[in-house]
Amino acid sequence: MKIKKFYKLILAIWAFALFGCKQDKQYLNPISEDVVIENTEDNISLSGTLSLPSEKGIFPAVILISGNGEHKKDAEFGTHKPFLDISNYLTKNRIAVLRYDKRGVGQSTGDYDSANSFDFASDVKSALDYLLTRDEINKQQIGLIGHSEGGLIAPIVASNSSNVAFIISLAGPSLSGDKILLSQQKAIASSKGVSPSEIEKSQKINREAFEIVKKYRDKDTLNRKMTEYIERISLNDPDKPENMTYEEYVDAQVNGILRPWMENFLRYEPSNIIKDVKCPVFAINGSKDLQVLASQNLPEWKRILENSGNENITIREFPNLNHLFQNSETGLPEEYKNLDESFSNKVMEEMSIWIKKQIK
Repeated sequence: MKIKKFYKLILAIWAFALFGCKQDKQYLNPISEDVVIENTEDNISLSGTLSLPSEKGIFPAVILISGNGEHKKDAEFGTHKPFLDISNYLTKNRIAVLRYDKRGVGQSTGDYDSANSFDFASDVKSALDYLLTRDEINKQQIGLIGHSEGGLIAPIVASNSSNVAFIISLAGPSLSGDKILLSQQKAIASSKGVSPSEIEKSQKINREAFEIVKKYRDKDTLNRKMTEYIERISLNDPDKPENMTYEEYVDAQVNGILRPWMENFLRYEPSNIIKDVKCPVFAINGSKDLQVLASQNLPEWKRILENSGNENITIREFPNLNHLFQNSETGLPEEYKNLDESFSNKVMEEMSIWIKKQIK
């Protein structure tokens, strides 16, 4: 697998593919209010929706944090709206839900392309501050639910705020970014029947590129070293499009891996943040997740938290669920478009039960 193909794979995985689905699905909105969340630190406004249980009262609440990609508040892909499904389910169980368009997406202001995970964490902190102003919300019972990269962002916020009562990680990484990308590349290639020798070639190419990002922090030096590396591996590359010059081909690959988000992700060590999370944690993965592997990440969540003294940890691996928490046959990203399910009802049920235990 050439490095160009690997970048395509990253985009497919971390934007988790806005595919169409088999059947249209009709959604009923819960009792909800359009809100504006101000991130005064970064001078941006996030367009969101606060959904509340139908009866009057003061309620626990969660903030939904989407994975990598230019997602609106419902985290929609194709005709599916998993965050709306989760919101509907939790509000029926007397839990308020806040979700919002990511910065630079939909009705939210800001620049998505220049942001990394810590910038998105700043947006979550602003959403938390917003909920603390609402009379309908129990200020001691606000939690975070993050999917994929959102499960990486939730600990960043929780480790720095006493106002986070709990977090739920839905396929959130606990390994470093370079290990996550290498493992998902290998898992997906293996599932597609790529030969071990070809997989190892790709792993070597990508590992060396990642090491350059991790080693060099000076922008000029990093750009020069990466350009030299891409030039070397791209010589006589048969995958170069005919309508691109060699220089354009090299520049496209260099710009792809040196995006602000990618640089930060490759260098990020989740264990340095997770160890400081003291609130209850529910870490969930699907057994057929080929993007954030349950067998690698769930044990690491448990190890880090236990070693740091956190005694309220729940780890669950759900059989047959893919990265989007759909029941699946293979777990491959290409399969998402053929599945009718938006998000597992069983996982929503388990999340609701677990949250209620934390807020008794």
